[in-house]
Amino acid sequence: MLTKRIISSIILIGIITATVFTNWTCGLLVTAFIIVGLYEFFTMLEKKGISIYKYFGIAIGALIPLSLVFRFESTKKWELLFAVLALLFLILMQFRRRENSGVIVGISTTIFGILYVSGFLSFLIRIRYLDGGLGLFTSVLLITKPGDIGAYLIGSRFGKTPLMPRISPKKSIEGAVGGLAFNVLGALASRPFLNLPIPHLVFLGIAMGILGQLGDLSESLMKRDCQVKDSGRIIPGMGGVLDAIDSLLFTAPAFYFYMSTILK
Repeated sequence: MLTKRIISSIILIGIITATVFTNWTCGLLVTAFIIVGLYEFFTMLEKKGISIYKYFGIAIGALIPLSLVFRFESTKKWELLFAVLALLFLILMQFRRRENSGVIVGISTTIFGILYVSGFLSFLIRIRYLDGGLGLFTSVLLITKPGDIGAYLIGSRFGKTPLMPRISPKKSIEGAVGGLAFNVLGALASRPFLNLPIPHLVFLGIAMGILGQLGDLSESLMKRDCQVKDSGRIIPGMGGVLDAIDSLLFTAPAFYFYMSTILK
């Protein structure tokens, strides 16, 4: 398993490195992750027996990052109109169903999936399009992803105290602490890109580490509810795309708003 994780990580790093230097290629890569992540999320819901319009949700979810890639200058009015139209079409499609049961659940979970996967991960594109976006994009990955590695390595070797056994039996407090330590190391490694004092970087590493672990636990909670081990099998040793990006779903928006405030 560890060997597969290492190989998959190297391949992912190579793909990201090959696309990150240009805004639009980076944006399209994030869009691809969003589309696959939405497919996995909606597939989990189907296994739970929830009736949804999977491909409609994926299409709407794909429009969010693509609007950023093609620099569509959305306003609050446009965003509100888009949300209203999407909800209207979603409700209209429910009229075609033969049964009335589960309509509210189906609509709600479809909207939640779009916001959870597409809305949150799209902040990576927003980060890339900021001034100094290449360094900022690199930083959010440098700070967030080492926490996943640290939690796995420390937890598998020294983990004895369950963190939240009801949600994820294999996660331990020792692994969580180890993950935070790796987050801080990642934040310190990002100093050339962020140009922040060391105490500031330590705080950023801890804060984003906590958010990253909350993102991981949140996805674990959903998988447990749907009674699946992994969101998919597309990435050997890791599971699905959603398994690989779960920690970024919370850190990317927080990092964007935090850095946007500092850069003003």
